This record gives sequence, C-alpha cells and structure tokens, in this order.
Amino acid sequence: MPTILVEGPPISVEKKRKLVKRLTEVASEVYGIEHITVLIKENPPENVGINGELLLDRKRKTMRGEK
Repeated sequence: MPTILVEGPPISVEKKRKLVKRLTEVASEVYGIEHITVLIKENPPENVGINGELLLDRKRKTMRGEK
C-alpha cells in the first residue's frame, strides 16, 4: 500500500480533508489501486530553521519590515 508523507506548516482540519482527498484521488489513479495512506506531519514555525534562523523569527522580522 503506497504511503504519501506531507510535511509542512499547520493547516486547518478542513484543508487537511481536502489535501488527503485530492492526493488520494491522484495516487489511486496513477497506481491503479484504492488503498492509499496519507500522513500529514505539521511543523510549527518554531521547529523549522532556514539558513541558521528559526522560521518563527524570520516571520517576525518580515512582519516588522526588517531584513
């Protein structure tokens, strides 16, 4: 059974439903099977680093107009 892993920022339950539905539809069509597992791993901004800086801090700087 194929498994699709999606990692990204937290999203609402409604958006997760839509994402799971659409990914499953496409994967089922491509594989020609119905049993697809989709795992969603949410990564809050305080748990993600980009270029040595937490994403949370980068977002704060952007909101303040800093570079």
